[in-house]
Amino acid sequence: MSQDLELKIASLEQQIALLSATVQHVLGGETEVEEDEYVSKLTDELVHELQNLGPIQPLLADEEVNDILINGHRQIYVERRGKLFPTDITFDSDASVVQVAEKIVKAVGRRLNPSRPLVDARLLDGSRVNIIAPPLAVDGTAISIRKFAKQVITLDKMKDQGNMSEGLAEFLKILGKCRLNVIISGGTGSGKTTLLNAVSQFIDMDERVITIEDAAELKLQQPHVVRLETKPVTFDKRREEEVTIRDLVKNALRMRPDRIIVGEVRGSEAFDMMQAMNTGHEGSLTTIHANHPRDALSRLENMINMADLGLPTNSIRQQISSAINLIIQISRMRDGHRRVTYVSEIVGMEGDVITMQDLFVFQPTGEDADGRLKGNFQWTGIMPRFLRRVAYYGEQDRLARCLGVKLPKM
Repeated sequence: MSQDLELKIASLEQQIALLSATVQHVLGGETEVEEDEYVSKLTDELVHELQNLGPIQPLLADEEVNDILINGHRQIYVERRGKLFPTDITFDSDASVVQVAEKIVKAVGRRLNPSRPLVDARLLDGSRVNIIAPPLAVDGTAISIRKFAKQVITLDKMKDQGNMSEGLAEFLKILGKCRLNVIISGGTGSGKTTLLNAVSQFIDMDERVITIEDAAELKLQQPHVVRLETKPVTFDKRREEEVTIRDLVKNALRMRPDRIIVGEVRGSEAFDMMQAMNTGHEGSLTTIHANHPRDALSRLENMINMADLGLPTNSIRQQISSAINLIIQISRMRDGHRRVTYVSEIVGMEGDVITMQDLFVFQPTGEDADGRLKGNFQWTGIMPRFLRRVAYYGEQDRLARCLGVKLPKM
């Protein structure tokens, strides 16, 4: 049972206990069921009500569904195996959609503000939710749910699914172990967070990890994890109560972290993340929206400029090149399948240009009878620059087997 659900149940139990006492007082202490049974029954019913989201409840229970997209009360789409399909499920009215939206946001302590009706939230199981309502959504309230996988997705599982090769999976395991600073780049729905979760499983169990997200959905396996979540502007527009990702990154630096993991950088917090990577918090991880490793670097530069610190371009690029070791690109391809398409290493600077080299590349070779792309995850033959770090963490022999070469002694 999640911590959020436990807190919600505790609050409900207090309310039920008060209601039970009131009922007993009214009836002179005579009830047909024992108090404990009465409280348990009502608690179960209320928890079920909290988790019940009406017509879309069967879709939430369907393990083949990855995304649920509600476009007003008449139109609901789902994503299965990387492809979108319409459903015959509808709501009675847009008011019914709004009720579901309000139930979702209230469960995590947020509100759907009529003056600015858009909000990011999550379900009690960690599924990510975005809600936008009229007048911003012209055709009715739209809810987008990215379901949280009930099964833990590992790199071995991703290898079996064809998201990467066996050699590439072993290489990514080494990255997680050797405390390299990694950015996972990809488009919407490409599987960035899933890959981040999978790589994070190779963080040592004795490390203190701080995770920072807009809506907490990362599920790390380590025992010493502190999960932080942003707080948006409140219903009555008291902006001083807002807590941004940048605020949380700054605060995390004071929490004695071994690693900082930011669910996604999308603004000025990129500057603080680069600062953290450059000041002893090695092995930090984050994701970014971009279509290519080179585009990811450009986006990082633009986001650092959003901090409005007046830093010269060359200084920003120097900071990026010294902070980041690798960019992993994951893409949802035209057959709906997600694949790691690049693993690119940041080499340094040449003049005012950040230089990088591709270590692994996915090369399409055609498609099968079902329209699924075929291809190879190829090592480019370029030796990584971080061999000394790999040797320091005792992973040199493993890397040699992974690449199929004999590595020089370090």
